[in-house]
Amino acid sequence: MDPCEENTYETPELYLNHTPAIYDMPAEEESYVDASVEYENTRRSLKKVSLPPSLPPPRPSTEERRGSSSSSSSSSSSSSHGGDRDKGEVEEKEVEKIEVRPSSKDLTWESQEMHVDERSSSRRSSASSSSSSSSSASEKEPEEKPEQEKDEMKITLYTKAGQDGESIGNCPFSQRLFMILWLKGVVFNVTTVDLKRKPADLHNLAPGTHPPFLTFQGEVLTDVNKIEEYLEAELAPPKYPKLAAKNRESNMAGSDVFARFSAYVKNTRPDKNRDLERSLNKVLAKLDTYLLSPLPDEDETGRQSGKGDSTRKYLDGEELTLADCNLLPKLHVVKVVAKKYRNYDIPSDFRGVWRYLGNAYSRDEFTNTCAADAEIELAYKDVAKRLGK
Repeated sequence: MDPCEENTYETPELYLNHTPAIYDMPAEEESYVDASVEYENTRRSLKKVSLPPSLPPPRPSTEERRGSSSSSSSSSSSSSHGGDRDKGEVEEKEVEKIEVRPSSKDLTWESQEMHVDERSSSRRSSASSSSSSSSSASEKEPEEKPEQEKDEMKITLYTKAGQDGESIGNCPFSQRLFMILWLKGVVFNVTTVDLKRKPADLHNLAPGTHPPFLTFQGEVLTDVNKIEEYLEAELAPPKYPKLAAKNRESNMAGSDVFARFSAYVKNTRPDKNRDLERSLNKVLAKLDTYLLSPLPDEDETGRQSGKGDSTRKYLDGEELTLADCNLLPKLHVVKVVAKKYRNYDIPSDFRGVWRYLGNAYSRDEFTNTCAADAEIELAYKDVAKRLGK
């Protein structure tokens, strides 16, 4: 296969080694860090917790009791005290019926449904233990409508961890899957895996496999391309959006950029540097031409600039697609690494490429799944070669 067509990802040797290996690590669940995103539960309970009953009126002071009628018999006095005790016991029982359960505001994506179920069960137990008068009042209230169907899928994405062992590390393939899941709108967890610690759980879950990989309803998926196809098939309309590009050309646009970039930054011979830079500019110019050329639907609707250039935001239109999830992470690495190790900037006259990157940086699905620039530069520290003198 032509190396220009093969969209390979250059990483240190450890990441490229896909041979099975047995990890030596104590079986501790805390060997990797769970970077699951958390959300705040802002739903309010539809039923109000009744206030505790009012306290009994204060008992008269000693002087007032002395001034009271001395004709009160000891039996009536004892009965009144007994009544007070009985009344206090009734009030204590009523107070015990009131159950205030502190609700956790921080719910992870995976455990959110479990907390909701517990809260519903507490409502049912509280309703069954209420008195006959309160239960009759609750029967008059309209029954709560069942909540919307919740996503019961258990999905976890395992990605490469950064140098600190916790943050997101440099890996365009991990970001590709991260963006797809985000765009699908499905509930999922993200776990960063520190490869330096070689967690035992990773060996048991996916032996000989480095991140990224995915667990979907208990099934382990390791091939990035097959994972993309699987997610597009399983998370399909009408519940989830379709992310496949409409135009086949959009899937191939920029497919040779990363290979030319790799050859450029790995070169150590100064006499070849100029030619390799021209080769990189050539494929970027080809991508720029595609981004500025109107798509068939733009020609039909006339959605283009006065010069006839396309005004679309992304490869295949106004919305991000699978083609963008594949190209954007790599294009971002090209921009960061080439500047750091070759002092190279994407030419400013590539208006389509810069517009494309600018629109991508305005989307949370892209910026929040990117590794930090420092992480990307550090990952290429031993890959990008210095030019000889």
